[in-house]
Amino acid sequence: MDEIYLSIAAFILITLVIGLLRVFWGPTRADRILSAQLMGTAGVAIILLLSEAMQMSSLVDVALIFALLSAVTATVFITRFWQNSE
Repeated sequence: MDEIYLSIAAFILITLVIGLLRVFWGPTRADRILSAQLMGTAGVAIILLLSEAMQMSSLVDVALIFALLSAVTATVFITRFWQNSE
């Protein structure tokens, strides 16, 4: 079962690398922040999968902290850098 968790984590890591390309080459700020959100979500998923594969329940706490930081990052971006289209 651990091999399945690790292979899914590797697949998510590949999607994370593809999302990183969008952060650098995104045409708009919205594309970049969505890619950053993808990276945050993928990071949380990878940590949770590694937690199950390695039987380390303390990694769940780390994943929760990363999820909170990802949400705060998106909120700060929207409040500070999003320009009104009015």
